Amino acid sequence: MAQIALEDVRKVYDDGTVGIEGASFEAADGELLVLVGPSGCGKSTLLRMIAGLEPISTGTLRIGGRVVNDVAPGERDIAMVFQSYALYPHMTVAENLGFALKLRGLGRGEVAARVREAATLLELDELLARRPAQLSGGQRQRVALGRALVRQPQAFLLDEPLSNLDARLRASMRVEIARLHRRLGTTMVYVTHDQVEAMTLGQRIVVLDRGRIQQIDTPMALYERPANLFVATFLGSPAMNVLRGRLRDDAGPLLELADGTHLPLGQASCPEAWFGREVCLGVRPEHLQPGDGRAAFQAKVDVVEPVGSEVYVNLRFGPESLVARLAPGTLPEPGGNLSLVVSSHRLHFFDADDGVRLSD
Repeated sequence: MAQIALEDVRKVYDDGTVGIEGASFEAADGELLVLVGPSGCGKSTLLRMIAGLEPISTGTLRIGGRVVNDVAPGERDIAMVFQSYALYPHMTVAENLGFALKLRGLGRGEVAARVREAATLLELDELLARRPAQLSGGQRQRVALGRALVRQPQAFLLDEPLSNLDARLRASMRVEIARLHRRLGTTMVYVTHDQVEAMTLGQRIVVLDRGRIQQIDTPMALYERPANLFVATFLGSPAMNVLRGRLRDDAGPLLELADGTHLPLGQASCPEAWFGREVCLGVRPEHLQPGDGRAAFQAKVDVVEPVGSEVYVNLRFGPESLVARLAPGTLPEPGGNLSLVVSSHRLHFFDADDGVRLSD
């Protein structure tokens, strides 16, 4: 096991394009750290720099306290699992698992022992004689994990390992990876574009956008206190509702939208310095709930999406679109009005110019 530490790491390509801008973070010894962001944000580039597959332009990378900027990939004592399984089709599962160990010159007995240990851990015991073509997608991914596992590295790097699986298999493999990390206690850096994977797997999450780190924190801290509008809207499904308007105090705080529509904010705590300025208000779908009284507002029901355990109600409020997450029950009728209140203590305020969270 080892700590992975990046200090002001940059990646600049030959044409001057900046792929990574000043990345600094640590994956603690034994931590499962997730790098998440949209396609092209630089997360896979960062992982490849940690692996040694991509040179670092400037900055310092340490693994286990050792500076490894110029250390060859094979000498960094890490194992990487890629998006593609990359299994040898002519080899059995057992041969695939042990192949890298044979190349390293380990004895037959040691190879067999490590293969058995990994197969037992990943429940591949009964599949050792099969070839990849005889396996399901989930089984192939477990073999790919096992091939990294048998090497007993200081750290695992996983680059979108579940993206080729269907939704059901992704969910089951998430559980398997979390269970595997808990049992091994090995440092893992996991890359994904899927915010659900990031939230469910990561002990901490590094959120990236356009080569820059936006925020680093635990999953629920990111969800409950996003540093800016990008993090606020990227994490969470359905995404956070964002309304732009001028904050006013009229016997209580309210947001005045572009067309003059007023959104009452109930007992929301708003510092005096915010009143009279244009802000972006964020409210999670679960924090819009049916209600009446002075703090209620009327929104027009557009589309209703029942998904079993909950209902997503798409609404129109003045010039804005909203989504409310409601408990199952009597469904509102499209075209009708729905009376809602905001959870006034669960609101998020952001600067309308740069999207940065306003201090509260």
